Amino acid sequence: MLSDFKKFIARGNVLDLAIAVVIGAAFGAIVKTFTDGIIMPVVGLLTGGIDFSSKVINLGDMPVSTPEQIAAAQAAKQPLILYGQFINDIITFLIVAFVMFLLARYAIGIFKGLEAEAEPSAEEKLLTEIRDILKAK
Repeated sequence: MLSDFKKFIARGNVLDLAIAVVIGAAFGAIVKTFTDGIIMPVVGLLTGGIDFSSKVINLGDMPVSTPEQIAAAQAAKQPLILYGQFINDIITFLIVAFVMFLLARYAIGIFKGLEAEAEPSAEEKLLTEIRDILKAK
């Protein structure tokens, strides 16, 4: 079992996945900042100044009309439905998905260009010649 685990860890996919997780976390922070600092103010302007993060349904008895009151109610374990934060998270998800789509399209274009430029190796050329000779016989 230990040898199987060593083989699993030694495979390149595990390292690639670990790197992807770290880069993904950093990318998530960038997207969150982009969303909160640039996109949400524009969305708020388009919706008449609505700040979605302060939109809650209060099921408790504490007032929750300001962000400070919402934080205090959460700290006091008051029941709140934070639907505004849910809207923010959906917008963030859509932005991340769109950016990942654009990156994937760009990467696929680069890889296709690299494949087209790659010249066959000496082995491939030799095997092609052998194949052609055998076909001619």
